[in-house]
Parts: sequence; C-alpha cells; structure tokens
Amino acid sequence: MTKLLISLFVKNSGNVTDAKVRSAYGTLGGMVGIICNLLLFAGKFFAGIITGAISITADAFNNLSDAASSIITLIGFYIAGKPADEDHPFGHGRMEYVSGLIVSLAILLMGFELLKSSIEKIIHPENITFQIISVVILIVSILVKFWMAVFNKSIGNRIQSEAMNATATDSLNDCISTAAVLGGMLIFYFLGYNLDGVIGVLVACFVLWGGYGAIKDTLNPLLGELPDPQLVDNIEDMVMRHDMVIGVHDMIVHDYGPGRRIVSLHAEVPYTVDIMEAHDMIDHIEMRLMQEYQCEATIHMDPVVTDDEETTKTKEKIQTLIDQYDKTLSIHDFRMVTGKTHTNVIFDLVVPYGKKYDVKKILKDIRQKIREEMPGQYFAVIKVDRKTI
Repeated sequence: MTKLLISLFVKNSGNVTDAKVRSAYGTLGGMVGIICNLLLFAGKFFAGIITGAISITADAFNNLSDAASSIITLIGFYIAGKPADEDHPFGHGRMEYVSGLIVSLAILLMGFELLKSSIEKIIHPENITFQIISVVILIVSILVKFWMAVFNKSIGNRIQSEAMNATATDSLNDCISTAAVLGGMLIFYFLGYNLDGVIGVLVACFVLWGGYGAIKDTLNPLLGELPDPQLVDNIEDMVMRHDMVIGVHDMIVHDYGPGRRIVSLHAEVPYTVDIMEAHDMIDHIEMRLMQEYQCEATIHMDPVVTDDEETTKTKEKIQTLIDQYDKTLSIHDFRMVTGKTHTNVIFDLVVPYGKKYDVKKILKDIRQKIREEMPGQYFAVIKVDRKTI
C-alpha cells in the first residue's frame, strides 16, 4: 500500500534531496494522516458514547489531535519547500523541524488531558457497558494505526524527516494505547473488573513518554546538534583522498533543514605547493562536496611546514606531552616563530565539551609542562578550539 501511494502521488520519488519531492512526500503523509485520523475519531467517539468508557472517548480525541497534527505537518512541509528569499537566505527547511516540534507538543498536551480525565475516572468511577461493535472498532483502529506507523516511518526514513518520524512514533503509541483500552474492555466483560480509569492513566503515561522522546528528536536540530558521525567521516575521507591535503580540522556542519547543509573546514597543505594549484584543488573539493552530499562547502587552506626538522620534532614532543596529560586533547595549526630571546610555539588546542575540562587549568598545566619538559626558551601561544565533531 505504501509503495502504491508513493507511486501515485509522488513524482520522481527517488530524488529525495529535491525540495519539491520532499514537499510531495510531506503532503502525502499529511493527507493520509488527516483522513485516517478523522475516520478513527468518528468510530471511537461513537464507541465511547455507547459504552460510556472514558478511555475510549479519550482515545477518540487523541485521534482528533493527531488529525490536527497532520495538518500542522502538512503546513510545515509546504513552508519548508519554499525557496530562499531575502529574509531567509538559507531557505525555509527548518520549518520541518518546527512542525515536528509542534506535533510533539500536541502529543504532550493530549497526554496530560488524558491523564487528568483518567484520574477523575478513578476518583469518581462510572458504569460502562460492553458492546461488540466497540471491540470491532478498537481492533480496526489498532490495525490502521499500525499501518500508519509503518507508513510514516517509511517516509521518514526515505527523506530523513524528524517530523514524519515523530508522527510515526505517535501512531505506534496510539496502537499500544488503543490495545490497552481494548484489554480493559475485555477484562470488564470476562472478569467484571472496571479498570477504565487505571488503563487510562497507563495510556496517558505512555503517550507522555512518547511525546517527550519526539520533542528531543525535533528540538535538537533546532538548537544545533553534533552532525551525523558517518557524514563527518565521509567528508573527511573525501577531502583526504586528494594528495595535496595532509590534514583536516575545524570542520563545522550547519543544518538549515534536511538537504540544506553548510560545511566549513580547514584543509592543511604543504607550504611549498603552488598557491594557484592549491586553490584550484580546493575549488574542486568544494564542488564535489556539493554534488555528493548536497551541501554548500567553504574550505580554508592552512599552509603547513613539512620540511623543517626542528618544527616537526618540536610538534611531536608537544603532542606527546599533551597525550601524557590527557589523550582526549589534540593540536593542529602548529608553527614556530624564533626570536632573539625565546621561541614561540603556536598551535590550536582542541578541547572537548564537558564539566571535567577546565580550560584555564588545562592551559596553565600545558604551558608549565612545556617549560619543564622541553629545554630552551620556549613560550607556548595556545588558541583553544572546542570540539564540534
């Protein structure tokens, strides 16, 4: 069914990096969600009325909330597909993350409302009646929601969409919550125990947990998170395949929405190479990054001394001292400037994030270690880089 719908409504479906194709996927997912959830709401609301079960009625309004969420997702994909303009030079791709966040907040809101109603039902229990039609409706709902979870997850994986993945998570949560409601009805019919309110609380807690996870997945890209390690490795490997490049550092990946990345990095080249030849190579690498990874790339060229024995040995000695101090630290952009009274050893020190890394203490300790362990008048000039990949 998923493949059939995609073939009917998404043209050029394999080109998932194209904004129009992504928008078509989002539109398809949104429309399917709206139609299915409205039908499920109508069926469950009817079942809740004839049985008097608060858990069924709450589950019905959960589906109504999902229909609203699908509308939000639909709008989000529409806006995300708009091209760049004067006010948004990097496009509108992050709107897809925003719509996913709104969907996640809607999940949380519905979870709180369901929890409130269920607690009231425990405090003031009401009689419920068993109806076969309600059981049939709940079973059909579970099957439909399971298909919707698979459908949305399939689209989310195809286009790398957190909004669609959040919707898939919500659909799976609905499967479990509806199954719990169905279980409560069967327990009431066969054993005579009215667990309507208790099951409602359990379902609410499950919905809240799913909403919390969905918020994390959609909020992190908006705040700025570490890039995909595989993407970083692939970019570094591609750059290093060029013979003239002897090192890569200071890579930063900015995410402006799926398929809208801006990458900057420093490429180390021997200081003896022809500058025009090196510049041509850098242009070539930037073009390849655009073609292979659909990202705008800006590469800074760092000339590195490779044929000075003293510089090489000094760098190795300092790296050894730093490894002895903390193996998680590293250096780059190393150079030496010799004066009449002392020699400046200049380098960037890469320090990871974390509470254990006191930057002021690290700099003080390393400077002292260089003075103590290395003979001569060496003075360390250190610039701190924070590890971003």
